[in-house]
Amino acid sequence: MKQTFMPNIKTEEDLKALQLEGLKWTVAHAYHGSDFYRRRLDEAGVKPDDIRTLDDLRRLPFVTSKDLQEQYPWPLRSVPFEDIVRLHASSGTTGKRKVMIYTAKDIDDWANMFARCYEIAGLTREDRIQICVGYGVWTAGAGFQLGCERFGALAVPAGPGNMDMQMQFLEDFQPTVICATASMGLLMAEEVDRRGLRGKINVKKVIFGAERSNDAMKATIKELIGAEQTFDIPGLTELYGPGTGLDCEHHTGIHYWADYYIMELLDPETLEPVADGEVGEMVFTTLRKEGAPLIRYRSRDLTRRIPGVCPCGSLFPRHDSLLGRSDDMFIIRGVNIYPGHIDEILSGQEGIGSEYQIHLDRKDDGKDYMTIRVERAEGASSDRDGKIAAKIEAAIKKGIMVSGTVEIVEYHSLPRTDRKARRLFDHRD
Repeated sequence: MKQTFMPNIKTEEDLKALQLEGLKWTVAHAYHGSDFYRRRLDEAGVKPDDIRTLDDLRRLPFVTSKDLQEQYPWPLRSVPFEDIVRLHASSGTTGKRKVMIYTAKDIDDWANMFARCYEIAGLTREDRIQICVGYGVWTAGAGFQLGCERFGALAVPAGPGNMDMQMQFLEDFQPTVICATASMGLLMAEEVDRRGLRGKINVKKVIFGAERSNDAMKATIKELIGAEQTFDIPGLTELYGPGTGLDCEHHTGIHYWADYYIMELLDPETLEPVADGEVGEMVFTTLRKEGAPLIRYRSRDLTRRIPGVCPCGSLFPRHDSLLGRSDDMFIIRGVNIYPGHIDEILSGQEGIGSEYQIHLDRKDDGKDYMTIRVERAEGASSDRDGKIAAKIEAAIKKGIMVSGTVEIVEYHSLPRTDRKARRLFDHRD
């Protein structure tokens, strides 16, 4: 019998019942185990016994990254130190990292969630997975490898960078799956193409994490590396790390593991729920996390909820790929814009590559100007640059109601990276 890491949840009512049970447990666990949460809940006038329905979630106070930084080095700790078996951390904006602690059960839960991701991507135990993300204090490498080993496939812990080694591993070990940031995936695909290795390797699937990947980038990577499918995986250190959801083989949105956490989508300004299909900030409440549970944690990540049932039949809800972060928003000529909006517009254009940069300048007239530099498609002639730029400029004006100048640059002239690509350059004072 084929092993499955999916829970035995048959109806939405089953899922909601499980969520309510988990919500009650989390609030009680945090209240009794954490001085921070007890103080915050007391200030909100909420006791654990007050949680009777899922609607009571809205009575709970929010937690932000600022709270994590102020509580450094052990924010949200809700268990004794002797129960902690690991910590991970992500970078912080004030110089202090956001540190998350894990119990043995937390690690076990994380492994199961991640194994689900490999399962719905259609992997088997015969697959070999080359893991090309960062190891160390970050959750990336540890999470991808943890899930791989729980799932039962062969892990090749390559880490990022070192193209000579990556290419040698692709040839010698014949991995069928690559896990990487989208930028690292593009770097590897272009190197495979440059070295003429496509017919000598066996990569069938690529799983992207840590940054948004547009359709053009996915298409380029699939073509150059010979992969059949690509998948998107979200990853937030505060919420275990990567592995908390994945798009299935139908690619109609990212299924997220709603039996382990509740995701609200709220307007970043009003903190009220947004309608299906509208962009909102992802706010997380964990349902089983022991070491550092989350209660209405404002992630700042932006996405849309996808309504309806996926063709795969899964009851797990779906959200769109990440559009960016609410604190990445920039204002130009009075209009609020997220880099993801530009990315979406560029994804629908022909004749260009996947790499681009957004440059913001303030000129002597006191006005702000936006220039978007986009790579020409590989092998394309420069003869059509003017027409392509004009078409993109019109699409940007229509899509975000702000004019921008588009410059078409040579293929491969914008920098590559083995981590996250920088897209926005704000040169204004």
